[in-house]
Parts: sequence; C-alpha cells; structure tokens
Amino acid sequence: MFDRIDTLRMASTLTTHAAERQKLIARNVANADTPGFRSRDLVGFAESYRSHVATDMRAARPGHLTGVGWGGGTDRITDAGGEPAPNGNTVSLEDEMFRSAAAKRQFDLSLAVTKSSLALVRTSLGRRG
Repeated sequence: MFDRIDTLRMASTLTTHAAERQKLIARNVANADTPGFRSRDLVGFAESYRSHVATDMRAARPGHLTGVGWGGGTDRITDAGGEPAPNGNTVSLEDEMFRSAAAKRQFDLSLAVTKSSLALVRTSLGRRG
C-alpha cells in the first residue's frame, strides 16, 4: 500500500542510497592503506533517482516483467577522484569524513520525510499520533 505513495517511495529510495553510499565510504576507509586502491562514491541521489524513475517500467499484474535487475544498478558507482599517494591510493580520510556526514544528512532527511508522510496518512485516517 505504502509503495504507491510517491513521497514514501522516494524517501525509501533515499534511505537505500544513503546506506549504499555509507557502505562504499566504509570500504574506502578500510582500504585507505591498500596500494593502488581507488576511492569510489555513488552518483548524486537526484541524478540516479531521475534516471531510475524515467526507465522504471510498472507492472499491471504480479506476473509481468518490470525490467528491474536488467543492469541498472552498477552504473551508479563512480571514481571519487582524489590526489593519488605515492603508492597509487586515492583515499583521503578527510574527504571520506565529509562524505560520511553527507550520507548521514541524506538518511536523516529520508527519516524525517517518512515520519511526516506517515503522520499525514494517520491524520487522513482520523487517527492521532
């Protein structure tokens, strides 16, 4: 039921994006001393959401194909750049701290939108809380 409300779907997608970004950041920090490791990040949420919504097919019935899983997820990971160290590693712990804070802000925003949307649904049903 709630997956049909676009605001909640967008908030859920933002939560997923923030979690995936946090995983990449953790992987970058874990490999901060690995020679030749390239720092990676996700493309911005707005860009990836627009491309996902534009190409997402909807199914009228559960047995119909939706196109999900046809190679649309891996193109979101990009090289984060950065100045390489003498060993070829491009991870900067300072940059990763900023990316981690930005991912936390994304997650907090998605949580606030979800709470507000659910409060609106509860109000429309005549329930308080």
